[in-house]
Amino acid sequence: MIRWLWAFADRPLGRFDEAAEFWCAASGTTLSPRRGEHGEFATFLPDDADPWLKLQGVREGDGGAHLDIDVDDVDAVTHAALEEHGATLVGREGVDLSVLRTPGGQLFCLTRWEGRERLAPAPAAGRVDQLCFDIAPEHFERESAFWSGFTGWPLERSPESEFTRLAVPGAMPIHILLQRRDAPGTPATAHLDLACGAEVGRIRAAHEALGAQWVADGRDWRVMRDPAGGLYCLTERDPRTGRLAR
Repeated sequence: MIRWLWAFADRPLGRFDEAAEFWCAASGTTLSPRRGEHGEFATFLPDDADPWLKLQGVREGDGGAHLDIDVDDVDAVTHAALEEHGATLVGREGVDLSVLRTPGGQLFCLTRWEGRERLAPAPAAGRVDQLCFDIAPEHFERESAFWSGFTGWPLERSPESEFTRLAVPGAMPIHILLQRRDAPGTPATAHLDLACGAEVGRIRAAHEALGAQWVADGRDWRVMRDPAGGLYCLTERDPRTGRLAR
């Protein structure tokens, strides 16, 4: 059983401090003490809910985002992911952590639930509230089927043909969106999304004042780059529902 979802911003370890400063300011959180052998992990701590957003410094590449999933029995869920849904195992750390890869190449982690119920954040414009998987066209249907089958959550097709949404239960802190990209032959990646509603322009300006850069405009989103080089999106979704008002 899935107990909680964690969204990770993955950024180059050498730019960890830049990422931490920006996302603390942008999300109105404080940063936990750094953890890990190289100080590569930290959690963003809100003052009105249990945390759901973390930062990981990666030693290779430009980073991106990934999902950690708290479950009751890491070993059993790992076995199901491998044998029933086609994931591949990247690594294990005892009974507390499995690192896996989806059929399309997206890394994710299974982590042991601490046994404590958590309080999801209240909707608010500008909060990180969604993880979007960016998937090559040849992998899109397989990846969609993987995430639905593995989580047990149904798929909700969007009127925009390149998007599919997982029907994530309301007790979870983030939504999950799957986006079919145009370019074939690339492994799945992920990025963070923020629901801004009608405040998207104001929030873009606030992020730019913190050092983010505008990259491009989509139909109803703004692609941004944070000071550590990570891409994310400001969307016109309603923070209360995670969906466009229209």
